[in-house]
Parts: sequence; structure tokens; C-alpha cells
Amino acid sequence: MTASNAETADSLETLKVLTFKLDEEGFGVEISGIQEVLEYRKATRVPRTPDFMLGVINLRGKVIPVVDLRKHFELTVSAPTVETCIIIIHVMIEGENTPLGILADRVQEVVEIPAEAISPPPRIGNKINSAYIYGMARIEDDFIILLRLSRVFSSEELQKVMDQAQDHQDG
Repeated sequence: MTASNAETADSLETLKVLTFKLDEEGFGVEISGIQEVLEYRKATRVPRTPDFMLGVINLRGKVIPVVDLRKHFELTVSAPTVETCIIIIHVMIEGENTPLGILADRVQEVVEIPAEAISPPPRIGNKINSAYIYGMARIEDDFIILLRLSRVFSSEELQKVMDQAQDHQDG
């Protein structure tokens, strides 16, 4: 096996994940979909957007919509703290890779999770729609919920948010 084949085989055996907290629950997102993590900043509210949409921020001249996963997942909403941050991710909207900010209570760390340590999501007892969940993983004494961000927001939902944000910026 060549070195590049070994790397490819190794990457299929582990998943690199950024872990973060929402309402004291542990979540994880594969790092390949993450652009950067920003300190919390107030978003400018955009009229006629879903309630989970906090608004938009300006990131180096680009308008980035920011959503509150707590509201989207129907968790308890709380005021931002010094640890609150915005994770800039990329989602596909109409075939285009689009940046989107998600609010997190705090970012923890990047971890490598072996594929065999990832379990399918439980069928019952979870507050979050299991279609959004890639799996569950145990890290030390905690479980984290691995999110499938491409399913958390529908393309239509995101396109509406992007259109409203663009109209708000133009107007």
C-alpha cells in the first residue's frame, strides 16, 4: 500500500469533528464543512425570516446569515455569554456552496472519532429530529450528537433566508 492509499484508508476509519455545546448538550460537526469560528457578534435582524434566523453579519464584505440552532431544535434559548461564538459552515443551496453562521454556546475541541465508535442515532427519546443526526459518539464520559448539517436546513428554507438577507442589504 502506498502512503497516499494509507492516508485515504485512514481517513475512512476516523472522522475529524469540531465539538461544541448547545444547552449543555454536546454536538459535533465534521470539520471539512467548517470555514472558521468567530467571537459572538450581534446579527442584524432581517424582516420576514424564520424565528431561528438571528439575522446577518458582515464577514469581510460578505453577508452571512446566522441561525440559532437552539431555536431550530426547540431547546431552551439563553442570552449570549463570553463563550458564545459563531461557527461559519458551508451548506449547499441550489448547487452552490454557501456560508452560514450557526450560534454555539461554546466550542470545545477538534477530535478524531474512529468509525467504529459512531453509533446510529437513537429512535426515541431525542429532542432533535433524527434526520439531522449522523450518529452518536462517546468521547471519554460524554456522548456527542454528530450533526448532518446538510439536512438541518432545507434548501428552500436557506434560499428564502439568503434572498431576504440580500433584499435587506440592497434596500
